[in-house]
Amino acid sequence: MSSRPSFIDNTLASLASNPDVGGVHGLLDGVFGFLAERTDFYSGGNPGEARKIVEAAFEKWEKKAVGLNAEKEKEKQKAEDKLKARLAAQKEKERNELKANSSSTSKVADGEPKVKELTDEEAEALQKKLDAEKEQPTTSKAAVEPTSSESKPEDSKDKKDDDEEEEDKGKLKPNDGNGADYENYSFTQTLSELEARVPLKVDFKVRSRDRDVMIDKKKVRVGVKGKPPVLEGDWHKEVKVEECMWNIDGQTIVLSLEKVDQMNWWSQLITTDPVINTKKVEPENSKLSDLDGETRSMVEKMMYDQRQKEMGLPTSEDQKKNEILQKFMAQHPEMDFSKAKIS
Repeated sequence: MSSRPSFIDNTLASLASNPDVGGVHGLLDGVFGFLAERTDFYSGGNPGEARKIVEAAFEKWEKKAVGLNAEKEKEKQKAEDKLKARLAAQKEKERNELKANSSSTSKVADGEPKVKELTDEEAEALQKKLDAEKEQPTTSKAAVEPTSSESKPEDSKDKKDDDEEEEDKGKLKPNDGNGADYENYSFTQTLSELEARVPLKVDFKVRSRDRDVMIDKKKVRVGVKGKPPVLEGDWHKEVKVEECMWNIDGQTIVLSLEKVDQMNWWSQLITTDPVINTKKVEPENSKLSDLDGETRSMVEKMMYDQRQKEMGLPTSEDQKKNEILQKFMAQHPEMDFSKAKIS
């Protein structure tokens, strides 16, 4: 952890990202200019001593920077290895479940004894059922099509879609950047980051000294000094302050933010904003295509599960459990599941 007060780090970060200052180069030029004009840094010691101090400080922080980068790479590799191990374990578990189900089906078909002993009448009924299934391995399309008096699956789906639209009535449709365009500002987002654009609507060129910007973990304020803030309130969710930056683009202040929760979409920028319908968020395919196969599959699964939860539908894990249960019930018709509580 840095021993510097946080306000110094925040000030330096703002200067380093400010185009009016000149970025990092301008910041360094300003620091050395200050030392030359306002202190005796260059002339107060022995010849060459100032250069030695600068070089010593540079080497000290260079080593720390290299070490931090190495640590980050190590943590990244560790996380990737952990993810691969978890995916491999899941695949192995699925293979074992399929193998076990296949083995159980084979035993039933061969007439091997079950765990539960059947009566003669039950055994005869079960044998007739198995024989009927062998004689009719497939079901014709006509047999499964609903009659005119039956409700079709599409009808149920349409009804559910209507219900969902009713629930989302009044919510805004996301803009092209999966965010929202409000009256005084706008934002776009990915799962991990946000960009907010706040036009200041003033009749003069905005410089760093004119702006009034405060970015906190839970709060934000953006505007011009001496005027009411254009954007002010509590974030929809928390942001990582140390990773947030801002810059001036003409008459607009642009905020670059990193989310703390990188698994969910924001439905608004601050808590007083109108809510957007996150079910209609469309992630960029180009971003997903940049991921490796396993990571992309995991992200797509999480996105699918998130949408299912928002719509009150079973997740992929719930569906998998249900499929296994249905197979088990089909393999054990002698068991009574009518009173079973299935979550």
